[in-house]
Parts: sequence; C-alpha cells; structure tokens
Amino acid sequence: RPTQAVCIPAIHLHMTAATMQVSQKDFQKAQEQLKLLKNDPGNETKLKLYALFKQATEGPCNAPKPGMLDFVKKAKWDAWNSLGNLSQDNARQKYAELVSSLVSAESASQKKEASPEEGRHDGYETLIVTTKNNITKIMFNRPDRKNAINHQMYREIIKALEEAGKNDSTIAVITGNGDYYSSGNDLSNFTNVQPGEMEKMAKDGAVLLKEFVGHFIDFPKPLIAVVNGPAIGICVTVLALCDLVYASDRATFHSPFSQLGQSPEGCSSYLFPKIMGLAKASEMLLFNKKLTAAEACAQGLVTEVFPDRSFQKEVWARLEAYASLPKNSLVVSKQLLRSMEKEKLHAVNSRECEVLTERWLSDECVNAIASFFQKKSKL
Repeated sequence: RPTQAVCIPAIHLHMTAATMQVSQKDFQKAQEQLKLLKNDPGNETKLKLYALFKQATEGPCNAPKPGMLDFVKKAKWDAWNSLGNLSQDNARQKYAELVSSLVSAESASQKKEASPEEGRHDGYETLIVTTKNNITKIMFNRPDRKNAINHQMYREIIKALEEAGKNDSTIAVITGNGDYYSSGNDLSNFTNVQPGEMEKMAKDGAVLLKEFVGHFIDFPKPLIAVVNGPAIGICVTVLALCDLVYASDRATFHSPFSQLGQSPEGCSSYLFPKIMGLAKASEMLLFNKKLTAAEACAQGLVTEVFPDRSFQKEVWARLEAYASLPKNSLVVSKQLLRSMEKEKLHAVNSRECEVLTERWLSDECVNAIASFFQKKSKL
C-alpha cells in the first residue's frame, strides 16, 4: 500500500506533462493549419481565434482598453478580456479545436463543390446561382456569417440579377443557404475604415446600395423571395420589390435601422406604409419591431407562410408550376403591374441613399454601431 501511494503522484505528474506537451504540439500545428485555410472564417471567428491565441501565449488580458471609436482594437480587446482567467492550457486546446472545426468545414465544402450542381453558374463566391426547370435560383451562400451581405456579395447579387433578367428562365427566386435567409448588412463593412476614409466609404456605399436596389426595381421577370429563416435589414426592405414572398413559419422580419443610428432603404420608406399602413410601417422602420412570419403575412409583406417541415417541398412544387407558364406573358403582365411606379421608386431610392450617406457620417450612427459591437462582444 505505501508503495502504491508513492507511485500515484509520479504517474499523475507524468500524464500531466504529456498532456501539456501534446497540447502545445496541437497548438503549433493549428497555427500552421490556419495559414492554409482558403476561406475567410468571418470576423466573429477571427476575434475568437485572436483572443484564444493571446490567452494561450500571454495569459489573461493585460493590455489597456482602447477608445470607443477604435472599433477594430476595441473588438479585439473585448474578445480577449472576455476569456477572463481561462488557463493557457485550456486556451491552447480550445484554439486547436476551433481551427480543427474550420478545417473540417472547409474540407466538406470543397468535397461538395467537387460535384457541381446541375445548371450552376460560374463566377460566384458568396452566392450559389443555378438555372434549372426554367427557374434561376439565387442563393445567399455565407451560412457561417448568417448570409450577411458584404460588398462582394452586393456586387454578385447585382450580377446575378442582370444575368437572370436576360437568360431563358421564366422566373427568378432568391433564398438563403442554412438557417438564415440573411442577417442583412455585414457590419464589418463599417468597422475596417480609417477615420480619414469615412466620407469616401459613405459615398461609395451609397452608390453601391442605389445600384443594388435599382436592380430590384427594374428586374423584368417575376421575382420571388423564398424566406427560409430570419431576415434582417436590407434583405427585408427589398422584399416589397419582389412579386411574391413565401416564408417558412420560423422566419422573422426585422429592420433595426434606428437602433443602429441609420434610416430606411430599399424603398421601404414609401412601400411599407403603402403595403401595411403608416402605423404598422412605423413600428418596423422607426421602432425596430420584429415581425413573425404570420404577422408579416397579416400585414401584407409576405404572400403566404408554410410549415417549416414542408416548406421547401411545397414552395418549390408551386414555383415549378409557375415556371411552366408562358414567359413573355408573365413579363408583359409584370410590366403593366409595375411600370407606373418605377419612376417614383427610383426617386425614393435616390433620396434614401442621400439620407443614409448623411447618417453613416454622423456621430450618432458611429456611436450606435460601436455600442452594438460592444454589446455583442459581451454575449
């Protein structure tokens, strides 16, 4: 018995040292694997990786807190500080596990891309665009970022709408890949900007947004939104420019413009009051009310709601039936329905973008976005 008692601490110490050695080895390997990733994992994941790396190499946060308006440094500091007293061993382990999950996800994605979907269009990184059975499907494809729309994605949606408007398809459908339809503007569009570049960022952003919304206004064929999950911001406002909106019962609709110190876009300042009445539109556009799919349907923003379990099957069966209708008849009929409003909608779009440019340059907007990131880092 005394001999066994003496051996136990020795064995325990040996195992702990071996575990630490493996952990350090995995940590170094993970750093090398991270360099080989081809896809951007997104700002949220990059912040986690940064924080875990700092915790693993330096221990708990020991840097002075950056100023409120230094978004990038502030976000990094908050991420590191949020780890508290997490041990360096545990930080190394968590870092290695996170990198491993990113590698696995990218590998699975590459295997999927190796067998391209029938009718898939080339030249897109943030979308999956396919044409099949007379339907051009434009699918937001940043599921790891909740399909948030960055500058590249804006441009690719414009390109996809241009192609779909000219090709032989009868209808075009917009939907999302994964759990979200789209979380709207990727707020990293606003965070990686130096103070001296703010005015250029605002003006360039307004030009891009105006062109983006303009393509929805001018789209010549029936355009149908298939809202598979939560929808936020710009992807909610342009729904009023679609001809039909089908939603899963798990979808929600949120346009938190005033919460972020911004103002309505996508022609929603004109179309939402027209569709749902001024009071209901004000709840959404002024006071950030989030609608359920049933509420959005009752207020006229959504055409029909389907149970999530049968959503895809029911909606796509219906869309395939629509796509068998005479194409030119649909085009001229849509022209009759929409042409009287086009000039007005373009004027509204221009005015909304002018106001947004002013908003983006305001201290109120900058502080609201900074506050949003601060709250998010504490979650």
